[in-house]
Amino acid sequence: MPKIKTKSAAKKRFKVSGSGKIIRNKAYHSHLLTKKSSKRKRRLKAHPAVDTTNVKPLKRMLPYA
Repeated sequence: MPKIKTKSAAKKRFKVSGSGKIIRNKAYHSHLLTKKSSKRKRRLKAHPAVDTTNVKPLKRMLPYA
């Protein structure tokens, strides 16, 4: 059986935690930060787990994760 290719886009955007959850970054924390409040920027630093509705397709995109 040949190896399955990993989707490059998913590889760059997601990682799997030790407990098996898929972790993502929040949007809007890359530029134009001067106008955003410190509280808002602090909340954007968080790495929440992906919603359960999106886990199945992401597992397919990251076969060895």
